[in-house]
Amino acid sequence: MDERILKILRAHQDESVPADRLIPEELSRRLNTKVIGKKIFSYNVVDSTNSIAFSLAKAGLGEGAAVFAEGQRKGRGRLGRGWVSPKNKGIYLSLILRPKISLKKASLVTLLAAVACAEAIRKISGQQALIRWPNDILVNNKKLCGILTEMQTENSHLEYIILGIGINVNTPTGKLPSQASSLKEEAGREFSRVELARGLLRRLDQEYSFFKDKGSAKIITQWRNLSAFCGKRLKVKLAEKTIEGQSQGIDAQGALIVRLDNGFKQHILAGDVAKIR
Repeated sequence: MDERILKILRAHQDESVPADRLIPEELSRRLNTKVIGKKIFSYNVVDSTNSIAFSLAKAGLGEGAAVFAEGQRKGRGRLGRGWVSPKNKGIYLSLILRPKISLKKASLVTLLAAVACAEAIRKISGQQALIRWPNDILVNNKKLCGILTEMQTENSHLEYIILGIGINVNTPTGKLPSQASSLKEEAGREFSRVELARGLLRRLDQEYSFFKDKGSAKIITQWRNLSAFCGKRLKVKLAEKTIEGQSQGIDAQGALIVRLDNGFKQHILAGDVAKIR
């Protein structure tokens, strides 16, 4: 392995992760993926798994490498927000992806990740996980998973994507922001983080491999079927204003389609969405 990559890995490996936690030996057991998780790195507590993944990607680490941490001091969320990351309670994961796609298609990676997260959560917990555009997973209308997609570009060319995922698995609500929850709180029992993480890696591998080979049509359909707000009346907070209208799903590029009260449709690439009760 490249000496630059080894240096980055050693710099963050401040103490060993207990054997019953999210360690490579457990996560890779019977994983059988094509791309995602072929290399897995685990840490105890770090500032941010996305930051480590960025450093590794810049140093040349290949596609599909996964960075896990038991806890984060400065976990990052969308729009500059933080992600609360209590130690040993959730899954905090960042992936290095190097898809050969145009910049305008990069947002589709967030959509496929949302589908993978919702399906993995449904399979292990039996809970009806749904997607809130663009990057949240809800159970019983409470957020328990978030996705942060960050990119490195050069001369309008996509170099790589860092896909960050945080899931509140066994986190008590007292440690979470309001309107957030965890699988344990919603289902009334604890879950194996290793089992869920393994299932998530497999599902991400399936969705990502299909996307690279066949395009985005299947992902768009899956996303619409898992949408929490499709057909619902929404309020969308944009950078410059707030709009209201009926959700019409998403377009081929992953933009949210909102039918305004005047009949016009607006395609939204970034914003905060809430359902109007």
